[in-house]
Amino acid sequence: MNDQTILKAGKDTILFETTELQSLYNRLGDDFVKAVRYILDSKGKLILCGVGKSAHIANKLVATFNSTGTPSQFLHAVEAKHGDLGIINTNDVIICISNSGTSSEIQEIVPFLKEYSSVLIAMTSNKNCLLAELADVVLDTYIEKEADPNNLAPTSSTIVQLAMGDALAVALLQAKNFKSSDFAKYHPGGALGRKLLLKVEQLVKPDRRPEIQLSAHLKEIINSLTYSSYGITVVIEDHKVRGVITDGDVRRTLAKDVDYNQIIAKDIMSVTPKTIQKNELASIAFEELKNNQIGQLVVLDGENYVGIIDLHTLLDNGFK
Repeated sequence: MNDQTILKAGKDTILFETTELQSLYNRLGDDFVKAVRYILDSKGKLILCGVGKSAHIANKLVATFNSTGTPSQFLHAVEAKHGDLGIINTNDVIICISNSGTSSEIQEIVPFLKEYSSVLIAMTSNKNCLLAELADVVLDTYIEKEADPNNLAPTSSTIVQLAMGDALAVALLQAKNFKSSDFAKYHPGGALGRKLLLKVEQLVKPDRRPEIQLSAHLKEIINSLTYSSYGITVVIEDHKVRGVITDGDVRRTLAKDVDYNQIIAKDIMSVTPKTIQKNELASIAFEELKNNQIGQLVVLDGENYVGIIDLHTLLDNGFK
């Protein structure tokens, strides 16, 4: 098998699955709306049930629903017959996922899923199966053919199931007016959590708070810049920020023909520094630095100087 044949097989698979997704898009209609409304009106949780590859899809969708504000739980069709039906409450909505709807594991438990829950939603490509007959609403995930040449490996079918589940999750998210702040509650860890939750004050180091007075001489200015290693120092008067001096300001001053002994902070400071409040999100600070193409922001608590947040600190904490 040469390289071109391999590449063609990959592209054909993606094209085939894209075609099936387009077909799903074209036929999505009232049943989808009914399913969303059933879930919105539910007083219980959402349970997703499946077996085989459909079980893997159900598990993934449970994670998606939980992270977007719809409490969900997975029920394996095999384990359901051996006690796990006990997780079902009469207020719960069940989505049972099965491409054919005819597997013995699904057929054996469908009557119980219907009896024990408030609503049974079928996600299947077969509208003539028992699952579809007993369901309150059927989400049609019909496909013409699996993407593999033998029409055996679950490929197109699982892609369509996944897309249908994602569509439900996003529709529910929008219906609930689910915000990024809500999303953050369920994602406190990792890079995503940092972006959504981390505050500026959590990254400010109190022991590295460079500051000098208006009357500070050049040597004091350089010492402050060196000590903090931020490349910036803040000019303070009466506990308020009056300006900033950067490494660049000092270099430009030294390049001039001036009496260095006479230079004080007031003479070379920038009086309009970029600032940010300590309770702002670190992600806001990152965007400010990028948009203004600068390396540091002065952090304030009201009008009081708190410290410095710089680009390197944000990069070290996963912002990019």
